[in-house]
Amino acid sequence: MKNIVALFLLICMVSCQTKSKKEENKKPNILLIVVDDQGYADFSPFKNHDKSISTPNITRLGNSGTVFTQAYVTAPVCSPSRAGILTGKNQFRWDKPASWGPGLPDNVKTIAEYLKDAGYETARIGKNDLGRNFHKNNVREYPLNHGYDEFLGFSAHAHDYWLNSQEIKDRTPDPYGTSALLGPLMHNMGEKSYDQGYLTDILTDESVDYIKRKRDKPFFLTLSYNAVHHLIHQVPKKYLDKYNVKEIPNYDPDSLVAFKKHKPGSYSAYYDKYSRVGAIQHEDLRKYYLANLNCLDDNIGRVLDALKTQKLVENTVVVFISDNGGSPLTGANNTPLTGGKYSLWEGGIRVPLAISWPNEIDAGRVETNYVSATDILPTLTNIAGIALTDNAIDGINLLKPEANRLLVWKWQKTWAVRKGDWKLTNAKENHWKSEPSAQYIAPIVDNMELKLFNIAKDPGERMDLAAQHPEKVKALEAAYKNWIDLNVRK
Repeated sequence: MKNIVALFLLICMVSCQTKSKKEENKKPNILLIVVDDQGYADFSPFKNHDKSISTPNITRLGNSGTVFTQAYVTAPVCSPSRAGILTGKNQFRWDKPASWGPGLPDNVKTIAEYLKDAGYETARIGKNDLGRNFHKNNVREYPLNHGYDEFLGFSAHAHDYWLNSQEIKDRTPDPYGTSALLGPLMHNMGEKSYDQGYLTDILTDESVDYIKRKRDKPFFLTLSYNAVHHLIHQVPKKYLDKYNVKEIPNYDPDSLVAFKKHKPGSYSAYYDKYSRVGAIQHEDLRKYYLANLNCLDDNIGRVLDALKTQKLVENTVVVFISDNGGSPLTGANNTPLTGGKYSLWEGGIRVPLAISWPNEIDAGRVETNYVSATDILPTLTNIAGIALTDNAIDGINLLKPEANRLLVWKWQKTWAVRKGDWKLTNAKENHWKSEPSAQYIAPIVDNMELKLFNIAKDPGERMDLAAQHPEKVKALEAAYKNWIDLNVRK
């Protein structure tokens, strides 16, 4: 009798484990693609996109799912914006100065941690930028310490597209001497050197290899490109030829002369020279941007093809988002939006966003309600069957947008608030190193006074209605201050 009971218990245990494994395998794979500084008008799934771009694979991705025309990130620059995407929270909850470097506190859980706890294999490939503790692997900000099983990429604002080897790092007097770096990529707890290759291609190659692995668990892959960030001119020759622009020599520590405050041979000098209008003039700047974007699109196509080849398309959720608006210094086009990266005008915080999951999410749908990048975490955790208990998460389900929700922004000394059709802000545009590129739409005023816009009727923020609607100004300002008082750490 004891043996029979023991056998029965063993069968039950195996049955439960098998059932659990089957339920785990039913969870979809998740691919989160984050691109860098893409212009609002440079997103081809939008009806009124700039027709000079060539992005058939981004179009393909948009057509396969739902596209959001009013998607906002939590900051107009990469580090804080990516913190918002990663955590589902406004990063100025813990970063009171609303700075470039919010970091990642130990007690703020990330999407990778949620999904790993739910049985996902997790990997991050590409840019990791939370504004603090760059180049280190023993800190909370490093992907392996906030939920990712694997990481290959760089921990900084940007990376040279061509120079990814140990040899060039050894020859460079300041490999970490600017907002961008060069040399080997960080790989788990070590480094991986590439003597040849273009970084966008490398990140794609590694992602395709990851997708093709045999596995028993669903995967969560964050593919975080640094395209189309500076250095915008660094693009394979076939794309330069397509857009009729010349190759610019790569950085060489032995031949570079001094540039302004920098020493001869410094990477900072090279990076600064080509990250502004000047060495590259307006017409060519846009062409370099188009070439860089075209290359990025081809690589996104290779990732989508890998999902198809592995027969994973129907069981994979794909989310695509830009980390902030197009930069005023790269030739990005944010039409019809005012401003760009570095400011709380619509052009800095309103971005391309799409989500695709065949047979589960409507294909070809255009969502016009406004949403937030903080919505990505609760959307994906809901899809994965995870019940969230953290009341401080600012996001909601992307697939169930609320038409009159409150959104707030804080960026250094500027702030903004939106509720319904109305946006109030003291945005000021004063952050670039030189004159902006020709595509840039300047604000109607350049001060920190309160300005009120009906975004539904005036997405370009060309008509300040503060004087006509003082009661709306007062209500929105009170809503913003109340949110800050309740939620930002003192």
